[in-house]
Amino acid sequence: MTPYRQFLERLRSPEPLLALAPMQDVTDLPFWTLLHARGGPDVYWTEYFRVTATWRPEKWILRSLVENPTGRPAIAQLIGNDPEALARAARVLQEYPVAAIDLNLGCPAPVVYRKCAGGGLLRDPARIDAVLGALRDAVSVAFTVKTRLGFADTAEFESLLPIFARHSLDLLTIHGRTVAQMYRGDVHYDLIAGAAARLPFPVLANGNVGTPERATEVLDRTGVRGLMIGRGCIRNPWLFDQIRAHRRGGTVVPPTGREVLGYIDDLWRVTEPPESRERLQVEQMKRYLNFIGQGVGSTPAEAEAFLHRVRRTTTRDEFFGVCRDVLDHRDPMPLRPHPAVAAAKNEMECIPVCS
Repeated sequence: MTPYRQFLERLRSPEPLLALAPMQDVTDLPFWTLLHARGGPDVYWTEYFRVTATWRPEKWILRSLVENPTGRPAIAQLIGNDPEALARAARVLQEYPVAAIDLNLGCPAPVVYRKCAGGGLLRDPARIDAVLGALRDAVSVAFTVKTRLGFADTAEFESLLPIFARHSLDLLTIHGRTVAQMYRGDVHYDLIAGAAARLPFPVLANGNVGTPERATEVLDRTGVRGLMIGRGCIRNPWLFDQIRAHRRGGTVVPPTGREVLGYIDDLWRVTEPPESRERLQVEQMKRYLNFIGQGVGSTPAEAEAFLHRVRRTTTRDEFFGVCRDVLDHRDPMPLRPHPAVAAAKNEMECIPVCS
């Protein structure tokens, strides 16, 4: 069965669709492999192909499509603002095993939106209309879009809905914040629910889904077809299977400390470049630990103490020494984010996420 047919069947399934949010420099092929070994999502999104007039496919992103080890459909994500170039890129990428072509209208990174791409396009509805029209004509697999509620104000969202509806999307993912909000502040699930009720195609909800209970709450509250999850699965790669168990009324089994330690060890292994400098790799791992550490311990104080120690390491031995001190045990580790620790993390762009 082709990835496209796989994706369509999954969309028709009565179970909520669980998707991996694309996160630039994070959700690459090695990370897909780590997630899949721990349950993984139903559908994977690639990092974005940055499309310009002279675009050629980024080889490291193509690897995710060509070597996809998960057996689950993968969607190629585009970012850009030139309708002709985006349509040309979509035709090229459909020569590879893709389930869908996705347009990113949500990236809040200033380096992206200042070039009128990603979330920056939300300031130009007429350009969005032209881009969607060009892509709809060029795409013969599924055509999906990820968006935010507007650039600076959620009131902008109302004018975007008719544009999305006009182009017969197969799926729309909505991050329930504006571009200006970045990852801070409340997620407007009420606006996602309103869109899901009005649009003639399925909608996924994205934003602040970090526990199985929150996943069920958002699904029930919004009536969406499913969820897209990003930062929560960096902290807890078992989250997708935990959500499935919770939805079935089964027991949600948290990992043990040693399983979390094994995940951190795997992260080091798959992210370490050849001939890397040890100090630089330690710094890279600290960025992941800023997420994982939110769920360590039973109190915010324990999580902060762990992160305080991790952030002061400079060698591999020091780094894993701290991790073993705290995680080398068989006790359950729920990895639920402590709100105070999560709030502190939001003030630092500790990992280059763009979803």
